[in-house]
Amino acid sequence: MSVRQRTAQLRRKTKETNIAVKLNLDGQGKAIIETGIPFLNHMLELLTKHGLFDLAIKAKGDLHVDRHHTNEDVGLLLGEAFKKALGDKRGIRRFGSISLPMDEAIANVAVDLSGRPKLVFTMAKGSETGSREELGYTLSDAQHFLESFANAFGITLHVETKGGRDLHHILEAAFKGLGIALGHAVERNPRIKGVPSTKGKL
Repeated sequence: MSVRQRTAQLRRKTKETNIAVKLNLDGQGKAIIETGIPFLNHMLELLTKHGLFDLAIKAKGDLHVDRHHTNEDVGLLLGEAFKKALGDKRGIRRFGSISLPMDEAIANVAVDLSGRPKLVFTMAKGSETGSREELGYTLSDAQHFLESFANAFGITLHVETKGGRDLHHILEAAFKGLGIALGHAVERNPRIKGVPSTKGKL
């Protein structure tokens, strides 16, 4: 019996953004990311590499206004692509988690492909709280992106960061961790028959 290709190709076009996403859950970590937001490109390249997905994103947005719409809509469309590529969730592990260090920072990331959208994003005392506009990306931007992604995908996502003084390191740990946790959660396990839930549905 052939194994279903877990891929998705989607487009989202509004008055504010025009975005195309192509995703393969069973890839090799290849990324072609062009969002118009360089730091977001970098974060999504890390997510893709460490999750072993193949991902292509081409986005044009009203960046002359600000990055809000593009950042949000890329998160929404990427979440929709993951949801479509995953299909009925039969035979997957469902859960994934990791504690991932990046120099002085550490991120604890946990995902449940539950069908119940929820983001819990916390920073422990002592972590960087400044905006770091020189990155062209802020902590608020990252939280907004992750919330959009989790809502569109329909997952429970917890991200907790500790000890970081450099926002780049904090977010790098978070996005690498998200990639690895997602990679584990979407992985097929031949021992799991059907949907991994006592309800029989996710």
